[in-house]
Amino acid sequence: MNIRLTLCFDGTAYCGFQVQNNGVSVCETVQNALEAVLGTRPPVKGCSRTDAGVHALAFCLNFRADCAVPLHKLPLALNAHLPRDVRVTQAVQVPEDFHARYAAHSKTYCYRIWNSPIDRPFDEAYYHRVNAPLDEAAMQAAADRLVGTHDFLALCAAGSDVAARGDTVRTITRCRVRREGALITVTVTADGYLYNMVRILAGTLVQAGLHRIPPGAVDAILAGRDRKAAGPTLPAKGLFLQSVDYGD
Repeated sequence: MNIRLTLCFDGTAYCGFQVQNNGVSVCETVQNALEAVLGTRPPVKGCSRTDAGVHALAFCLNFRADCAVPLHKLPLALNAHLPRDVRVTQAVQVPEDFHARYAAHSKTYCYRIWNSPIDRPFDEAYYHRVNAPLDEAAMQAAADRLVGTHDFLALCAAGSDVAARGDTVRTITRCRVRREGALITVTVTADGYLYNMVRILAGTLVQAGLHRIPPGAVDAILAGRDRKAAGPTLPAKGLFLQSVDYGD
């Protein structure tokens, strides 16, 4: 059967989801657990690669296997073989043609910013700190200009293979900035993303929040298609894959 797993993971210790030669990946870790439970090591298809250090609240993957374990018990069986920073939260059967990446209607990421000169020791690994006061209203005004279908080359890391092919048009359906005390969360929903796109987007909104650029400058940044005109790439530790929408 074709099975979809939903995971949550702390990406701090991993080189990203996809298997790589330069470190331990989330994919490899999950495959180790699958092999321990199923006796086989099925190839898996993830909804996203995710960069090194990026976290996930609801990451989806699928694989095909003969599974003797009832699906409602499969998360518990896998979690018994997984490290504490990776958890399977759901396992469901999906149609044979389901692909975790290509079946996604949209994905939602959030970026967490701690707007204070003082860190919080309990969750410092899960946000990027900005000392100077941020104007969240200016950040939202800039975020509003990102919504829609645009060429997002300016928000793509240099050297991206996708950028080299010229495939840099994406549609953002929501971009929200919310403050709760010192915590500012930038939430973005789009049909797809370029390499480092959300981290550069968040860095550009921070520039607007610091009044280093006016919100209206976003239009010129996108039109200019120049990575140097956008804000910095914020650290991976503040980024979370929040959810994947499959229309079900």
